[in-house]
Amino acid sequence: MTTVLEFSVDDIPFSGHGSWFGISPVLGQRSRADDLHLVSHRNGMHGVLRLVPVDPATGKRVDTTVRATPAVLSWEHAGGRIDIAYDTVDAVRLRGVGLGMRVEAAAAALTPFSGAYFYPDAADGGHTFTAYETGCRYRITVLDGREPEVFGAQALGEAERGLTITGDGSGPWEIAIEELTGGGVPYRPAYDFEQVVTASADAFAGFVDAVAPWRSADTPAAELACYTLWSATVAPEGFLKRPGVLMSKHWMDKVWSWDHCFNALALAPGAPELAWDQFSVIFDHQDPTGVLPDSVTHSEVLFNFVKPPIHGWALGQLRRLLADRLGRDELTEAYHRLARWTDFWLTRRRGPGDRLPHYQHGNDSGWDNATTFDPERVIVTADLAGFLVLQLRELADLAADLGRPEEAARWAGLATSTCEALVDELWSGDRFYARGVHTGQKWATDSLLDLMPIALGQHLPEPIAAVLADRIATHLTPHGLASERTDSSHYQSDGYWRGPIWAPATMLVVDGLRRAGHGELARRISDRFRALCEASGFAENFDALTGAALRDRAYTWTASVYLLLARHHVADHTPNS
Repeated sequence: MTTVLEFSVDDIPFSGHGSWFGISPVLGQRSRADDLHLVSHRNGMHGVLRLVPVDPATGKRVDTTVRATPAVLSWEHAGGRIDIAYDTVDAVRLRGVGLGMRVEAAAAALTPFSGAYFYPDAADGGHTFTAYETGCRYRITVLDGREPEVFGAQALGEAERGLTITGDGSGPWEIAIEELTGGGVPYRPAYDFEQVVTASADAFAGFVDAVAPWRSADTPAAELACYTLWSATVAPEGFLKRPGVLMSKHWMDKVWSWDHCFNALALAPGAPELAWDQFSVIFDHQDPTGVLPDSVTHSEVLFNFVKPPIHGWALGQLRRLLADRLGRDELTEAYHRLARWTDFWLTRRRGPGDRLPHYQHGNDSGWDNATTFDPERVIVTADLAGFLVLQLRELADLAADLGRPEEAARWAGLATSTCEALVDELWSGDRFYARGVHTGQKWATDSLLDLMPIALGQHLPEPIAAVLADRIATHLTPHGLASERTDSSHYQSDGYWRGPIWAPATMLVVDGLRRAGHGELARRISDRFRALCEASGFAENFDALTGAALRDRAYTWTASVYLLLARHHVADHTPNS
């Protein structure tokens, strides 16, 4: 039942599954161009080439309407149109009739360390840009049409560089643009343009049918969520040793070490290998102490912060979703990796005599600037303890399944003692507190972070779960869960974790409420978050009072949480599911 999905490239880049570049007007966090650019994510985010539709008679820029589907993007004008489609992960084809296209270096300045040098290739007949920022070449090969008008070839310093391609009046023109990481053999098309478009459409349709076969009129954003994930996937390269789903092909073009868990869960039922790659990709960089990097991308691995240990929670769900696909070797490797990650928190993040681990900064929690961290930054928090309990329980279950009863007993004992310490040290009778590691001072805030132990679900004492559910309800707006209560003096509509609605918090709360027996509240939160995504797309976060999309507009964990909640919603309303 896949339809011809249309989307705005202002919100989601046009890209191919596995490609490291996309077509977008978004060049940075606060940078949006009038024209579409080829934007690469090798060595960071870089708008390399400007793509300008022009009048073939005058060579002047013309205003067009841009329309995008997963298979083809089009510039439309009364005088003609230009289409672009992915031939391979590293090559796009452009075909035009009635309009021309100027392809030029995005940056006019060329220095010994920045910009793009442009030259005609005497060996293969192509025209090539070399970009310092990405370390790649961008080769244009004319496939049909008259010889292009070339400008700025071999120019140094400040200059316009590129070419303009138009038809010869008897038919369309066509070019290929490649992003080359090496020398590259001459480009030779294997298929005609229509076949390229059909192949892309079929590839996306197959992905949607695999990942969201349950979609219906009640889940109208499912296909767009799938496209967000499909188009943000990159092939193994650089520090990513396996296919990776970036958080976005806008500026949040990394894999952070909790975001990847939500993408893995959304992909698991229909794309199990890709899902397991998403769970594993961060663990590929685990260091000898057991710590995971904060983030990984094409050209950097950062260890300056960490992210919360939700990996046990995620692995438990993945084991159920992939029960018939994970072999003993994969589970054994996952067990050892998860054990080392857990030991890091028990050794490197517990002070002498402490029973509970601590964060060193708000960034460690994933809730970077949450008000919980206002009094102090090095703190013991209830969310961290709760996540660690879930991770310890998963290790106990997995050790038992792998025939390691002594280890299972040790992990189970640690889970019990950590949960007891959470209640003994941080529960006051009506709320959880945070505690400064160095001062011993305690405080509570209006941040939803303080309520995240609800993720423990059935492992929480029922009276505590009931109090948390009541407090969570006070964060619920018509659009979802505000990360800071809207009546708080610290609430900010675009305050990152000081107000806006976030997908990961929503997913963890909904799952915990369900398991704690508060299904009706979980349903209300899910319904409102799904409606929010259907109205405002898959932004990094949302204004809690208006529902407006904020920050990066093509965020994969938001798309993944929508798919997870939508799948559960459909199952709840399907007889005998």
